[in-house]
Amino acid sequence: MNYWIYFTLLAATMQAVRTAGQKQLSLELSPMAATSVRYLFALPFAVVYLYSIYSTQNIEFPTFNSKFALYVGIASISQILGTAFLVAAFSFRNFAVATSLSKTEAIQVAIVGALIFSASLTFLGWLSVIIGVIGVVILSKVKFTVNDLLRNPGAGYGIASGLGLAVTTLLIRESSLALNTDLFLSAAVTLVVMISVQSILSVIYLFLKEREQFANIFNNWRLSLFVGITSVLGSIGWFTGASLQQAAYVKALGQVEFFITLALTYKVFNEKITKREYFGMTLIVLSVLILLIWA
Repeated sequence: MNYWIYFTLLAATMQAVRTAGQKQLSLELSPMAATSVRYLFALPFAVVYLYSIYSTQNIEFPTFNSKFALYVGIASISQILGTAFLVAAFSFRNFAVATSLSKTEAIQVAIVGALIFSASLTFLGWLSVIIGVIGVVILSKVKFTVNDLLRNPGAGYGIASGLGLAVTTLLIRESSLALNTDLFLSAAVTLVVMISVQSILSVIYLFLKEREQFANIFNNWRLSLFVGITSVLGSIGWFTGASLQQAAYVKALGQVEFFITLALTYKVFNEKITKREYFGMTLIVLSVLILLIWA
């Protein structure tokens, strides 16, 4: 069965919901503290999920190896860098351009995967990824020219952010496969190890640079818990989906997150959807149909 589809849709939905919560949390916490909450409050639930998966499997717990350690270590740092590059882009003018360019993550996954991991796609697979990225850029409502790309430093940070997150997704898959065990279990193990590494790194940073943020996190524990739970549910979806299917296909389908976010926004604020937005959503739907039916 195509379980990767269900896990990816879970990931996209939870990421859209988590983003809404994290935006609210960012009003009370520093950017790094708000990011750290994703890991710290998600870790206990990730451990429980791993135990539930392992306890239902009649197999031995996988043995860590050097390849797994290398991949998961780089993936942990790459995700942090991808987030940091996006935050850095906000300090420049036209940061919306940078944000839009970070959404090219899906096509960067396909390119890097093909070049480094020999994860080639079919023609229709490439077509699905490209149409989806175009749809996301249209929905972002940003107009930019070649001059913007060449002269706006934020554009470089936006592309770097997409690349960092693309590498993360690819290495999550490689980390999971390196364990040579049941893919549901290996995805759960990879999730717990990666969140553990990121929790340690974020706590060290906060302790050294923003120690006062610990009190702010404690004072906003309810919203932090919400972000942690939705984050771990989304991560379970991404990690499992990427373990079961090529990362490029997972990210292509995952672009429905933008569609879900837009739908939630208009549902809450009762705003009308423009023709441009309808066109962007149509492209994303077309991308998904090509991916699921023909690719």
